[in-house]
Amino acid sequence: MTRRVIAGAAAAALAMSAAIAAQGGRPASPAGSSATQVGGKYVPGSEGPAYQGGKWIEITYGRPIKRGRDLFGGSGASYGKVVNPDAPVWRAGANVSTQLKTEVPLTINGKTVAPGTYTVFIDLKQSTWTLIVSRWPAQTDYDPSNKAALWGAYEYTPDKDIVRTQMMLATLPFSVDQLAWEFTDMTETGGRLSIMWDKTMASVPFKIGS
Repeated sequence: MTRRVIAGAAAAALAMSAAIAAQGGRPASPAGSSATQVGGKYVPGSEGPAYQGGKWIEITYGRPIKRGRDLFGGSGASYGKVVNPDAPVWRAGANVSTQLKTEVPLTINGKTVAPGTYTVFIDLKQSTWTLIVSRWPAQTDYDPSNKAALWGAYEYTPDKDIVRTQMMLATLPFSVDQLAWEFTDMTETGGRLSIMWDKTMASVPFKIGS
C-alpha cells in the first residue's frame, strides 16, 4: 500500500471518529489508561497509611468498542482484518499509538526495557499474537508530513523494535465490550501485561528491575 493510500485511510478514519464524536458528544473510541505502582511501601500517617516511594508503570491507548462486530474472525490472511485492515501491525487500541510508560526497568522475554516511553503493537496471526515494544515515537495528532513518528501503526517498520515476544492466548468466560489493557497477577517482582477484547485475552509476563 502506498503512503498516499495509507495517509488517506488514516485521515478517513480520523474524520469518521470526529464525525461520530460530533454526533454523539463523545469520541467513538475514548482514551484510556491502566497503571500500576511498584517498589514503594505503606507508611503510617495522620490520616491513615500512605503509599510512598513507588514508581509507575502505565499503558495509554484508545478504547474501541465491539459494537456487534466479529473482531477476530476470518482465517489465514484475512484473520484480524476487522480490527486492523491495512496497517503492517495492529496498534492494539484505536487512534493514537498505544504507549507503554515506565519509571522502572522491565524485563520482557529476556530483553531489558529501560525507563522511558515506548509504543506497543501486536502482530496478529490466527494462532499466534506477537507483542512488539518499539522505540517509534507516537504522534499525538495526525500529521501526514511527520515521518519521524507514527499515527497508530501506519508506516510502522521493525527496525526500532526492542522486544518481540509471543503472547499467551486465552478464551474468556465472558465478552469484554470495550478493549482493555490491564496489569494482572502483579507482585513486587513482576506481573503480566494483558489485553482483553471480546472473549480473547492475550498477555505476556514481565519482571521489574531495580
